[in-house]
Amino acid sequence: MTTATAYPNAPDLSTDDYIVIGLATCFIKEDGEVHQVQIIEPIPSAALEAILKGVPTSYSMACAVTLGSVLSNGEAKIPPVLATDAHFCENFTDRAIAATRTYHNRPQAQTHIPLGTTFKEFNYSLERKRVLNSERIIRTEDNVKQHDYTHQVL
Repeated sequence: MTTATAYPNAPDLSTDDYIVIGLATCFIKEDGEVHQVQIIEPIPSAALEAILKGVPTSYSMACAVTLGSVLSNGEAKIPPVLATDAHFCENFTDRAIAATRTYHNRPQAQTHIPLGTTFKEFNYSLERKRVLNSERIIRTEDNVKQHDYTHQVL
């Protein structure tokens, strides 16, 4: 059935395997300013099913493609349908392989977006911004103040 080139780190996958790639609107914080960027990332089957139920998402569109159309000879390629000024997410190759395996484990998820088609009717929202390079800085002032007798036996 599928005799296409196998991936060295994923011998169980072939170039004909199904995967959903999404175009997400994210943000990068630099010098106190927030800049909007378009990111291309794989969408695992569980995330796709949740998003299709109406959960607010930063994905503006998604397309169902074969793994070989986005990963060829270890290099990521932007599908023509997503030809924008978008960038690939971090660890795209590893995440694409992992997402492809989720569609192997749950083949019924492949019926939501047929292979070769694009889906745009998401509950697209930027209310909760996805900041890619945010850091949590915890300060002493953030600690919850307790009463002196909190840990004493009365």
